[in-house]
Amino acid sequence: MAQDANHSSQTLLLPCHECDLVSEVPPRHDGQWVHCPRCQHPLMRPADNDQLTPALAFTALLLLTLSLLFPYLGFEKNGIERAMTVTDAAYELAIYHHPALAVIVIATIIVIPALYLLSVCWIHMSLASPGRLPGSLFLARWLPRMQPWMMADVFAIAALVSLVKIIAMAHIQLLSAFWTFSGFALILLITVTRMNTIGLWQRLLGDLQQPPHTQAGKTAQSQGLIGCQWCGQLQPLEQPHRCHHCHSALHDRHPFSLQRVWALLVTAILCCFPAHLFPIMITTSLGKTEPSTIIAGVMLFLRHDDWPIALIIFTASVLVPFGKILALGWLCIAARRQQALDMTSQMKLYRLTEWIGRWSMIDVFVVAIIVALFQMGNILTVTPGVGGLAFSAVVIFTMLAAHQFDPRLIWDRQLQLQQYSKRRSAQRQPPTLEPEKQP
Repeated sequence: MAQDANHSSQTLLLPCHECDLVSEVPPRHDGQWVHCPRCQHPLMRPADNDQLTPALAFTALLLLTLSLLFPYLGFEKNGIERAMTVTDAAYELAIYHHPALAVIVIATIIVIPALYLLSVCWIHMSLASPGRLPGSLFLARWLPRMQPWMMADVFAIAALVSLVKIIAMAHIQLLSAFWTFSGFALILLITVTRMNTIGLWQRLLGDLQQPPHTQAGKTAQSQGLIGCQWCGQLQPLEQPHRCHHCHSALHDRHPFSLQRVWALLVTAILCCFPAHLFPIMITTSLGKTEPSTIIAGVMLFLRHDDWPIALIIFTASVLVPFGKILALGWLCIAARRQQALDMTSQMKLYRLTEWIGRWSMIDVFVVAIIVALFQMGNILTVTPGVGGLAFSAVVIFTMLAAHQFDPRLIWDRQLQLQQYSKRRSAQRQPPTLEPEKQP
């Protein structure tokens, strides 16, 4: 099939990934996002020839390579100097018998972002070449799945928090990799915000096929259709549940969505206990060992009048995880609730819950940076605690729960309630008597 096909001038009909409403998307070439008129979820951003996104991706890869070649942070204390690289944040965790935590750190800040950027470059090379390059469709299918697990920007913020935490203990130096990694995190974030999955699939495989008699303003399910959340293709429900455009698996509604969310939330709650009861790091200075839990770290900042940093740590490590668990629990209840809800508020809550979860990893990254820096033998050594791994599990399970939740279930329930209310109103309405005819 021809690459980078010209978009038709016809109006597209796209299903909303979050509320299932079929919307008309007029042909536009101004690069602005088109949003669902009911829930305001971004549907697509028309772009026939996007050359800026692959340029940004290549620049980010270059900055990441430089960040791995040079030292990231350095410090000097009592005449002892030490510098750490970005990979040391994971290497030292593995040395201190926390290989799982090391894998989480290295995967989220280096491996997954690098794979994502390489995939973007490869796909755009495929679009520019006469024939489709092997694996481009597979990579396009996995691009949106990788996005939530890239946390380079969270690591960059964690480095700033670490500086505030240790600046009173030693003289800190921001080395060359600090600036290149910060630039990499920023450009990666810009690249992600520019990526448009539906527009990318259109450029790879051509325009979407429009099923006959499809109407905008109605849900796909009510018209006997099912929409692909990756490429936006609509097709009849009776057909096999695999998209005939991009061959991704289709779900009219994600099977056992609420049960999976509840199971993941219960697991996250169980992990909260060791995460907050056990130390997240252990400091040994001149033979004296001092364990530190998450709350103890917050109190330490408060004692030193660093209340902004204490507020950041408390919010990211306590308020966000517990708030996310409560929010997801409420959304599961709302999907079965027998009362009308303000759907604008419910969608805002869902999107906030989905976006904010990964920022809880700040505390884990702070521990990784401090462990990598403070290895000074008997003078001062910081080692990771069991609480760090448990807290990482809380973050991962709550993120998985957010991605397993299907927001269309809430819209389905509200539609059922509206239809039931209309039937009840029609039943209570007295019959209209026709006037008698005069002889």
